[in-house]
Amino acid sequence: MHSDLNHPLVVDFPEYKGTIHALKLSNAHFKHLLEQYQTVDEEIVRIETELEPATDARTEQLKRRRLQLKDELMALVLSVREVHRAVMG
Repeated sequence: MHSDLNHPLVVDFPEYKGTIHALKLSNAHFKHLLEQYQTVDEEIVRIETELEPATDARTEQLKRRRLQLKDELMALVLSVREVHRAVMG
């Protein structure tokens, strides 16, 4: 499911699309975090489109979790990019 309410990493950070894809295929921890991120993002969309009821507190909790996961994922993406840049010169 993708709408303007979704926040897929590759849409939010198209410049890292290749790195995100490579990490998803090669790094089990990254893949697990990405799956969690997508699940939380989809739940937020269901709440915001009123397909699923939730309290404001629950919605805010999910949004904080999505942001935390995004931060963790992007830290991994950026660390891989830095390593690649250092190796390639």
